[in-house]
Amino acid sequence: MTRAAWLTDIHLNFLKPVQLEKFYQQIKQAEPDCVLISGDIGEAPRLKYYLQQLESRLPYPIYFVLGNHDYYGASIENVDELVREMTDTSPHLHWLTIEGVVELSPTVGLIGHDGWADGRYGDYAASTVMLNDYLAIRDFVGMTKVQRLALLNSLGDAAARYVLEWLPVALTRYDHVFFMTHVPPFTQACLHEGQSYNDEWLPHYASKAIGDALIKVMRDYPKKTLTVLCGHTHGRVEAHILDNLLVMTGGAEYSRPEVQRVFEM
Repeated sequence: MTRAAWLTDIHLNFLKPVQLEKFYQQIKQAEPDCVLISGDIGEAPRLKYYLQQLESRLPYPIYFVLGNHDYYGASIENVDELVREMTDTSPHLHWLTIEGVVELSPTVGLIGHDGWADGRYGDYAASTVMLNDYLAIRDFVGMTKVQRLALLNSLGDAAARYVLEWLPVALTRYDHVFFMTHVPPFTQACLHEGQSYNDEWLPHYASKAIGDALIKVMRDYPKKTLTVLCGHTHGRVEAHILDNLLVMTGGAEYSRPEVQRVFEM
């Protein structure tokens, strides 16, 4: 039996050293065989440090995707290059966005992609929301609203293409597949402080391109099961999208990271 501990939105940059060590002990006490992290590990200037620390403190494979906060203070290209170089030489760090299909057990597989809110849910044109992302991630700095939407669309489409390529491969091999991403792919999985996001906020907090891709594939595999693990909104929720498609969004609070759940398979 494999035990997988799921973490999300841990924002390690908010923790003091003693809090970091306490959190690592909490993970160890869950007695996992591997760790899953669905994004927002830290922020770009110290992301390498936190990944190295996770690797040194936790003696198990660590499968992760990146979240929007992981790019704060840098460009998407620079962070991706850094993480690719780290995982290329690390025996324990696995960035799922470039990993393909991972076997968790003889019947359970894992794939993942960072994912981005793609501006397609809600009403982007009418939204006045200005996320910190658009000021802290270099790719967005100085863009007009129209330019931002084009980039969000492009990032969402890239993630959807990954799903369409790799999810069928995983479902062919395994009865149950976990797909890990940062941003919820369905509006039903978006809650903040117990409330659903409205059309003002949804463009910035969910990915329609990924959601559409997941539904398309899972309808072709009615006898297989998909569990989506995501975060971003900090609001815990489970949403059954199809009979064979469950989305779990993790809850989170700054300075109080936790093990969301331990899956046994």
